[in-house]
Amino acid sequence: MKPRSPLSSGVATATPPPGGLVRLRAEDPAELAAEVQRLRVDVERLGRAERLQRALFAISDLASSGEDTATVMRGLHEIVGRLMYAENFYIVRYSPETDTMRFIYFADSQDPIRPDPDEEIPASEMGNSLTLALIRHGKPVLGPSVDVRLELGVGRDETLGPDSEDWLGVPMVDEGVVRGAVVVQSYDPNTRYSEDDRALLGYVAQHILTALARRDAQEELERRVDERTSELRQQVAERERSERLQAALFRIAEQAGRSESIEVFYAEVHGIVSALLDARNFFIALLTPDGQELDFPYSVDERDQARPRRKLARGLTEFVLASGEPLLTDRNGIHSLVAEGKVQSFGTPSVCWLGVPLQIEGAVAGVIAVQSYTPDYLYTKRDQELLSFVSFHIAQALERRQAHESLREAYAELEQRVAARTSELADANRELLDQISVRERMEHKLKHEAMHDTLTGLPNRSHLLGRMGLALSRYRYDPKQLFAVLFLDLDRFKVVNDSVGHLVGDELLKEAARRIGRCVRDPDMVARLGGDEFAIVLDFIHTVEDAVAVAERVITSLAEPMRIAGKELYTSASIGIALVDPRYRSPEELLRDADVAMYRAKATGRQRFAIFDEHLHEAALKLLELEGDLRRALHRQEFVPHYQPILSLADGRLVGFEALMRWHHPVRGLCVPGDFLGTAEETGSLEHMDWQLYDLVCKDIRRLSVGRAYTTLNVSPRHLRAPDFDERLLELMTRYDVRPANLRLEVTEGALLEQPEEVQACLGRLRDAGVLTLLDDFGTGYSSLSYLHRFPLHGLKIDRSFVHELRSGESGGSTAIVRAIRLLADSLGLEVIAEGIETEEQRYQLRLLGLSLGQGYLFSKPASANEILERYGLSVD
Repeated sequence: MKPRSPLSSGVATATPPPGGLVRLRAEDPAELAAEVQRLRVDVERLGRAERLQRALFAISDLASSGEDTATVMRGLHEIVGRLMYAENFYIVRYSPETDTMRFIYFADSQDPIRPDPDEEIPASEMGNSLTLALIRHGKPVLGPSVDVRLELGVGRDETLGPDSEDWLGVPMVDEGVVRGAVVVQSYDPNTRYSEDDRALLGYVAQHILTALARRDAQEELERRVDERTSELRQQVAERERSERLQAALFRIAEQAGRSESIEVFYAEVHGIVSALLDARNFFIALLTPDGQELDFPYSVDERDQARPRRKLARGLTEFVLASGEPLLTDRNGIHSLVAEGKVQSFGTPSVCWLGVPLQIEGAVAGVIAVQSYTPDYLYTKRDQELLSFVSFHIAQALERRQAHESLREAYAELEQRVAARTSELADANRELLDQISVRERMEHKLKHEAMHDTLTGLPNRSHLLGRMGLALSRYRYDPKQLFAVLFLDLDRFKVVNDSVGHLVGDELLKEAARRIGRCVRDPDMVARLGGDEFAIVLDFIHTVEDAVAVAERVITSLAEPMRIAGKELYTSASIGIALVDPRYRSPEELLRDADVAMYRAKATGRQRFAIFDEHLHEAALKLLELEGDLRRALHRQEFVPHYQPILSLADGRLVGFEALMRWHHPVRGLCVPGDFLGTAEETGSLEHMDWQLYDLVCKDIRRLSVGRAYTTLNVSPRHLRAPDFDERLLELMTRYDVRPANLRLEVTEGALLEQPEEVQACLGRLRDAGVLTLLDDFGTGYSSLSYLHRFPLHGLKIDRSFVHELRSGESGGSTAIVRAIRLLADSLGLEVIAEGIETEEQRYQLRLLGLSLGQGYLFSKPASANEILERYGLSVD
């Protein structure tokens, strides 16, 4: 795609003579008086411009302040009042999505009704509203309200306020869509508004819309921050709950081996469970060894003080024993179970009852239950999961205690057989020690997995940042203890994944991790950050050259072929190096700068390293500033078209124009696409810029269409892949009454390569509608003949690189290529245009080669529509 960029019109200013004095000739009094009058007009114009500038700055400052919305609205009213009569002033926001209006500010000396600024008023309820008619009209309106109503075709409605002597309203437009309006009105016959007031209010209204949009964005950001804060609080609460649960499990395991008696152990378990949920009413029920009765070795209850042993019946506890599943039910659920004959109620009825089974040695041997007699606390599924998890560990603790008790009883009863039973006791003791060892290994494994990458076994990002935090703290204490961070990204790893699969890609990552690990010292750390990204922390280095040496070793090691799954694979690494500096406040900042340096290494050719310095920092800041300027430029509509004529090489007859994009930056001045096109494409702004340009070109085409002259638009591949591009373009042409014969499209060979079927269909529909297509920069890409045969092309443009090399008397080189392209185009019936003609010799050579059309600096540089029309003596109206 060719570079394109808009340019906003500038204001020419006269340069005063040296010393700042205007020399007037006193010989002619009439000329002197005229000159004085002109100076007075200039002074008044400068004064108005200065007041307007101060007002716009005030609007921007007010929108950025922390004041509430009502204060901001009053401030806007005051600012407009300093520019014009605005005693009666209101601002309305309009939502085209919902077709509703909201009077966010309203001040009127005659209308006693004050709309609610938060009320969304449907447009259907405002049928005779001048404001709604203004929004539908989409253009500023000025005059007495009676005349305005006639102009807009709106009837009189007494409920919508009194008529005014003079009424001025301007719409607030964002990217061609009306988003609201600003209105001032006068009830005094002696106070009227002028055309200057209308222009001034229209300019101010757009800045008010920008200010309001900025406040809306700030409020949306604050709302998202609040939502994210709530999510983080929930995560923190969940983490705290997990920590409490883990601590409870450790305490259960600890009490199982430390409690003097089983009764003390049960009491400790009750206390631990109470710390996790409401356990004021808590009991443990166990089956007797014969399985015929239910024993309650521990019970604490507000209503039923004692729970004696009983035979198995049909209580809730027996229901859990029989099912082997947890039971969470309320009073209605208990009544339903009783009515179905599944259970029988014992003791005081509870409002909520929760019981979970105790599985000892693989069988259900008991139940742990909690219950509530008041609706103050109702158990949830979360409580059920928690109690079930705790019950598992309690059951294990009971197993250990039962085993311990069994050993003690066996030792007391069979003391005379100690020698014979020593071996058995030792085995049981080893089993217990093995269980503890297994748990310790599991705990260590969990901690290791939380801090390491599962694929490579290297430390993960969390572990890396912790290590960097320690190194940063050490550096702050002693600035001599330097360290560096290397950010690595494997080149072409995606190609490996896409070609041989993820399993082979995983093996490649493992091998890369091993090779990187062999390139560092023992105290250094190698971590995997995710995907094909790695990081190295180099501790206790002396200079940045130490880090460079490690980077070179890593690059050399990874450049050697890898034999994986019977295939010889190749990869390389791009490395960014960041050396610790006093400006760093967190490990994340250091890792970020290493990442920036790594992207610089990739941009300069890959398989190399780059060191982060202030130039990279400034470049990142400039890129960020450019992205912000591009977004603001879209809102300010600073992108405008410049046109380069396409002429007949024989007689200079005007054939058409190519529309090119220019950006009139308020500080940098005129910018060509090479200065910003790449950034615009990365940020997704290019498509909006193109459509803004297309809109302006369609406005100019009727003036530029002299005779049969046409105008060409450059179309990027992104547009051609859009399913509705042709419909949207044709609708834009209809809106501005552009005839298809006056508009042509220019596409590059690259645009035809991506999704060729969709592109062919799109161009075909446009050709059927009368819009022709030219192939741009022909000869610089693949130059496939299939393009010319397959796609509906009307002509092609020879790239400037061939025209530049044309020489008199030459038969080969560029001359042969241009001749071949012309013969090919003639045989296919295609129109040919030569680009980049800068000299008369090039023009002469092109005519000798049979070319009839061309464009270039020899004829005209790209210029605005008015400049082009003045140059060719045409009307600029």
